[in-house]
Parts: sequence; structure tokens; C-alpha cells
Amino acid sequence: MTRRLLITGSSGFIGGHVLKAAGAAEDVRLRLLVRTPPATADPDVEYVYGDLTDIASLRGACADVDAVVHCAGLIGGDAELLRQANDLGTRALADAVRGAGVTRFVYLGTAAVHGRGPFRDARPGEVPLAPASDTSRTRAAAEEHVLAAGGTVLRPHLVHGRGDRWVIPGILALLRTLGGLPDGWAGLQSMIDADTLGRVAFAAATTGPADGVGRVHYVTHPEPVSGELLLATVAETFGLFAEDTPRISAETARQRVLDRPVARHHLGMLAVDHWFTDESLWSGLGVEPGAGFAGRFPEYAEWYRDQAGLPPSGAERRPAFARTR
Repeated sequence: MTRRLLITGSSGFIGGHVLKAAGAAEDVRLRLLVRTPPATADPDVEYVYGDLTDIASLRGACADVDAVVHCAGLIGGDAELLRQANDLGTRALADAVRGAGVTRFVYLGTAAVHGRGPFRDARPGEVPLAPASDTSRTRAAAEEHVLAAGGTVLRPHLVHGRGDRWVIPGILALLRTLGGLPDGWAGLQSMIDADTLGRVAFAAATTGPADGVGRVHYVTHPEPVSGELLLATVAETFGLFAEDTPRISAETARQRVLDRPVARHHLGMLAVDHWFTDESLWSGLGVEPGAGFAGRFPEYAEWYRDQAGLPPSGAERRPAFARTR
């Protein structure tokens, strides 16, 4: 039986990985909601115009589809534009979902709606919403519209892989600012690679329950990663420090990032636990989480090298700092 799937935000980071997962599946007809058609259109894909800030453009977008995966949205910038796109735009899309009788509606949210931790082994429903930015507040509002329409909200924490412009780039900025590995910053972080997240979102839209009851899932690898291991893995992979580079004390690290907002944010985040657990996600969708961060990250190392302008692997470089666990 052919499944008809609408994806929003397919040209973005996570949306692109959902599109990849859908494209690899059999018997799937794709409709993409786009603001601008691609220069080279896929003849097997239907493109329809839609803009979250143009509510009228969303009417009819969900007609004759079986499922919707909503990945589009804004991150950062003007507060009113964030409200229009993330909050009101998602509400309009949810109305279109209901109007078309679509029974599978999946939204790519974020665990950032809970604010800053610590969160240790937190399960769905155990942690209140406490968004700390305009982006998180409007994405929390978007979640409410999706859940009210009987949809499913997927909340990853840190997502790495091809297309990532924030997690690993921010860690690289932090390590460059510090000039060494910080000592004792070992908060546990929930992570997932973008390929697996894309497969989870596709599975939730095509094989998960379709009973119209809203639910929330954390999409995180079952094994959390300590901040210390995360930083050491990145530093070692890219050969950032000589083996005898001294560790940076917590106080020195704080002083060095004071005037570097990105580095300061990442240092503070990695210092405390952001560990979310949801075993039912994997068993319910039949998706394997695969290897953890240390096992998957090398697959993306060359992509990150190109993005960050780092020397290619094999080039002469300083010895890597020994990884610690």
C-alpha cells in the first residue's frame, strides 16, 4: 500500500534526514512544503508552496496525505517572527491536519523546552516545560498545537551529524577558546545522530500508532555521553591539543569564555546533566539506536573538517589529547 507523506522543512538540517529516510523506503509518495522550489526538481516528488508565516498558504497543504512530518521552523531572531512561524504557523498547520483528516502528525521539537538542567534519567511527563528563550517558548507553543491535534512530538537534545551547525561547531569554538580540555566538566548529555533521528521521525509517521492521541517522546541514544568524553572525543578526532597540554580548571574555563557567548553557553550546558530516557520509543517503532556518540562521530568527522576548515585527516598535526572516560 502506498503511503502519502508531507514533509515541511525538508531543506533543513533534520528535515533533510527525514527526506533521506523517506526516499529510501518503498511505496512512499512524497509531498514537500517549500517556500522556493528546488532548482532541480525530482519528478517523483510533489512540491507545494507553503510558508509558516503565511497562514493562507497552508490551507489545503495536507489534503490527500496519510501523514505529516513537521520539521520547519525558526531558531533565533526577532521574537514576533518566531511567534508567527513557530507558534501561529504550527497552529495553522495543525488546523490543516485536522481538516484533512490526517491521523499521523509528527513534530520535530526539542528538549530545550525544559530549560537548563540538571535533568537526570528524565522520562516523558516527568519534567515541566520551562523554556528560557523566545525560540524555546514558541516551539513549546507549537508542541501544544500538535498534541491538541492528536500528533506526536519528538524531543531530541543534542543532534550531531551532517548539517549540524551548532552542536559540534560550538564545541570546537569552546575548545579553541579554552586552549585545552576543562577539568571535571562531566555532565551527562543525551545525544542522537541526525541519520537515526530522521529514521525515527519517518517511522513515527508511517509505522507508529495512529490513534489520534497526542504523545511526547525523547529521541536520545540510550547511552548518555559525559561532557568530558564528548569534549575529549572531539579534541582527539581533530588533533586539537598536544598530549601534554594541561587541563583547564573550572574557574579558569569560566574566565576564558566570559566574552565568548557560544563557548560560554556550551561550557555551561556541558557542566550539568541533560539526560533524557525513553525506551518505549525504540521498542514501539522498531528502530535500532545503533552505536553511541563515540562510535558514530568518526563517520561525520570529514564533513565537520570541511565545514570548520580543519586540516584533512592524515595531514601532519599535533598529537591528539588522550581520551578519558
